[in-house]
Amino acid sequence: MKTSKFSPSGLPISKVGLGCVTFGREIGEAESHQVLDHAFEHSICFFDTASAYGGGSSEQFIGRWIASRKPDERNLTVATKLLPPYDSSRINEVVQQSLENLGLPAIDLLYLHNWDNSALAPGTLEALSILVDSGSVRALGVSNFNQEQLGAALSFQKENGLARFSALQNNFNYAVRDVDAEYRSFCAREEIAVVTYSPLGAGFLTGKHKRRVEVGSRFDIVPGHQDVYFHDECWERLGRLESLAQKSGIPQTKLALAWAMHTEGVDSVLVGGRTTQQIDQSLAAYAFDDFDLLAQLD
Repeated sequence: MKTSKFSPSGLPISKVGLGCVTFGREIGEAESHQVLDHAFEHSICFFDTASAYGGGSSEQFIGRWIASRKPDERNLTVATKLLPPYDSSRINEVVQQSLENLGLPAIDLLYLHNWDNSALAPGTLEALSILVDSGSVRALGVSNFNQEQLGAALSFQKENGLARFSALQNNFNYAVRDVDAEYRSFCAREEIAVVTYSPLGAGFLTGKHKRRVEVGSRFDIVPGHQDVYFHDECWERLGRLESLAQKSGIPQTKLALAWAMHTEGVDSVLVGGRTTQQIDQSLAAYAFDDFDLLAQLD
């Protein structure tokens, strides 16, 4: 599998990354470890979690997996996130808790989880820079920021000689594109790694929610997903995806995953799930190389 490096940190990231939001929320520790084992055995070396996932359980599950499996940390990158509001007096405390959960000497990649005005407070960016300088964090990123918000943060960091953000993680799939071509070009110029999540639109692109929200699904557990996807533009794109799947004989899930994974300017696509079979499904989509067919979606 293709592996690239975060610039300037040199951390390895695989083209397919493992999103660990299901750990402790939808699956238990034993199942989570099975998924981690399977992913790492298939060259997925980029694990993504957050302090909020499973109330900290996701970080803890990953930490105990690392402690028991003892993978070569030079071939593994673990990312986690801070929730807003970003209070400079609490940032170090939250990071120390994540380090304890993960059992690591340093967090490879630390994101601000969502946009909040406090992200641009001088104390916030200075506190993050101190964490990098001290070696507690190797690289910084932002998640769910638009181009203007990221640009403002980068400008402040540059003007004040602070450690800069080097990764962006946004929602991106065939239905919803929170990092469009212009934004990806901006990231390339600024040497920002682009990480995307939800390549199946939390299940929307499978078509299973056309008649009703499936009980126990992400749209049921987190109802806010419905506002993001249940509108005319997304329904139209779902229709196009279904039409091409029927015409080509390629499952629409595979087409949707492959479209996200082979979009220019995307460094890593996070895939999640509850089973190893879902990891295999993503790996098969990554191997799909009929780019002329994928181009018909646009």
